[in-house]
Amino acid sequence: MTKGPLATEMEALLIAAFSPTHLNIINDSASHHGHSGDDGSGESHFTVEIEAEAFSGQSRVNRQRMVNKALGDLPGQRIHALAIKAKAPGE
Repeated sequence: MTKGPLATEMEALLIAAFSPTHLNIINDSASHHGHSGDDGSGESHFTVEIEAEAFSGQSRVNRQRMVNKALGDLPGQRIHALAIKAKAPGE
């Protein structure tokens, strides 16, 4: 499956912010078709799995804040739901 424009934009922002050792952006939108927040674009619900040195020593909440900050206005504006699984290398 090819990445849509929003997933591609998210990937570029996260790579620029964290230089991750692992990054997987999963489009969960099909599972939410017809639900609240489904805007019909096919890119409204995502899971981000990211591993980066920047997360070392950070709490789970801080890691999520860091990812949200890197994504700027996407969460809440163009992304309805975002699950974040952020970890440091070796975790």
